Amino acid sequence: MNNQKQQKPTLTGQRFKTRKRDEKERFDPTQFQESIVQGLNQTGTDLEAVAKFLDASGAKLDYRRYAETLFDILVAGGMLAPGGTLSDDMTRTEFCLFTAQEDLETMQAYAQVFNKLIRRYKYLEKGFEEEIKKLLLFLKGFTESERNKLAMLTGILLANGNISASILNSLYNENLVKEGVSAAFAVKLFKSWINEKDINSVAASLRKVGMDNRLMELFPANKRSCEHFSKYFTDAGLKELSDFARNQQSIGARKELQKELQEQMSRGDPQKEIIAFTKEEMKKANLSEQAMISIIWSSLMGCVEWNKKEELVTEQAIKHLKQYSLLLKAFTSQGLSELSLLLKIQEYCYDNIHFMNSFQKIAVLLYKADVLSEEAILKWYSDAHLSKGRSVFLEQMKKFVEWLKNAEEGFRIFAMRLRGRRILMRFCKSFSFFFLKSPL
Repeated sequence: MNNQKQQKPTLTGQRFKTRKRDEKERFDPTQFQESIVQGLNQTGTDLEAVAKFLDASGAKLDYRRYAETLFDILVAGGMLAPGGTLSDDMTRTEFCLFTAQEDLETMQAYAQVFNKLIRRYKYLEKGFEEEIKKLLLFLKGFTESERNKLAMLTGILLANGNISASILNSLYNENLVKEGVSAAFAVKLFKSWINEKDINSVAASLRKVGMDNRLMELFPANKRSCEHFSKYFTDAGLKELSDFARNQQSIGARKELQKELQEQMSRGDPQKEIIAFTKEEMKKANLSEQAMISIIWSSLMGCVEWNKKEELVTEQAIKHLKQYSLLLKAFTSQGLSELSLLLKIQEYCYDNIHFMNSFQKIAVLLYKADVLSEEAILKWYSDAHLSKGRSVFLEQMKKFVEWLKNAEEGFRIFAMRLRGRRILMRFCKSFSFFFLKSPL
């Protein structure tokens, strides 16, 4: 009897079963393009009908798969080859953005078509932004009129938040910048954007994506100056944008100056050298003394690692500021500068909780160091203070201000008496001179 188990036979080789859902369909936009082009040819220039057609077609056609093809057709009339030329082997339509009238009203109507389409099919949002980025890179392949229409449409879409301002990165392409295409396109774009909203909308969107300081890059390196930018956009009727860019340039220069001052203070450079450097930079950047004292204060307070204990931080601050009183005095020759400094101190003490009880001691120190005058302190106390921490800081300064007022009154009486004596002495001298010279 055979006790060994017989092995069961096994199949050799491998069998693969591919599920239908795992099969990848070959990318073939031909049929898709035919359907879209045919629909656009039937609706013609009636953009309301175009919007309805696109809405209905989304249920039958694969918008998700052929998003790029769809947007190419709506903008240029057919699929775009690299560089911006239309593909020769596919059907085109004459009813698209590039063949529309070149005016703001028509572009606003086209913007509505795209807006309705993307609101209906939310998944197209990302693909649409990618399409705009691509189109901006293809600008050299389009005619001037086509570029103008695309610029106006893009400006309207940006104004209404349909796309992010990050798409403007495409305009910094070296070839577009070098040939002046980027700057010319930007003029049309920003004009339609500001017309749709305002310069504040432009500023907010650019800041959001960190592009508020990059507008100069629309020009080649040899023309990348505030003066050239200002003239170019002012001549094009965009003074608001020119002023915004100038202001951003100034803010950037101030940040760099503050950083440099902070480094000099951290190194312990002599104050005379810091003052000389600061005055030179102030002149170069055309900054007012009020702006300069604000920068100096921020640099002073930024170059120290402050103690976390409230009872120790005031002592630390007094010692530090006393050391740099000469620097502060050099940039508070005007009453407005003194007031600007007081406001910066108030703001800083309010924003940094450990300094809430330090305000009065700092103000008194700077008064004794001849950085702040009685007039500036009294003006701040009466009506020029900020609302931040108002009650706390006014209470801190109350006794000192009363002392200043009493001292000022006493000084005024003394000055009047002194003035009276001087007048009398002058009179006596004049009378004596007259008596001595008199022929009698």
